[in-house]
Amino acid sequence: MSTITPNSSPTLLQINTSLFADKGNSSVLAENIVAAWRKKHPTGQVVVRDLGSSPVAHLDAARVIALNTPAADRSAEQAAIVAESDALIAELKAADTVVLGLPMYNFGVPSQLKAYLDHLARAGVTFRYTANGPEGLIGDRHLIVAAARGGIHLGLPSDSQTAFVKTFFNFIGIHNIEFVYVEGLAYSAEHKTKAFELAQAEIEKLAA
Repeated sequence: MSTITPNSSPTLLQINTSLFADKGNSSVLAENIVAAWRKKHPTGQVVVRDLGSSPVAHLDAARVIALNTPAADRSAEQAAIVAESDALIAELKAADTVVLGLPMYNFGVPSQLKAYLDHLARAGVTFRYTANGPEGLIGDRHLIVAAARGGIHLGLPSDSQTAFVKTFFNFIGIHNIEFVYVEGLAYSAEHKTKAFELAQAEIEKLAA
């Protein structure tokens, strides 16, 4: 298991995707992970992107066309669309560690997260196809996923999130991925408290 290791002046990108902003269970779990990271890196920088309160536009035909139009041929509107995607990619590349708050909505990832990921997947920019198959171009970094679920899904067919997140980030070149789960949050207040206690123990192991 990877650990949260010291660095002189690292950057952490915290991505919250809950509809309830910092009050969402996944955001609270992510913040606990970030707090442990801050103790290890007191001079580090934390950049927060809240996709719940400031969502990225979902793909439509105009955006797909803009992202696939050569730079010299783009209209001003298309250039602005590509600039949005470029900024998201640059933000991710600048981070040494990424903490992703991931709630489960109807057995899947939030649509806000899917829209964000759609702007990261850029042929020739974040991945390319070679004779040996796809190659990620982002460069590896530590991704910690703070997954919060009302029910219990880990290891069951209903957990579509874990495989999806691994597949996507592996595809663009991020392989150092770890998950911290809190599950059964809707069962009872006692179950929720216990789930967060167990998760905190996992976070402390990461920070050890």
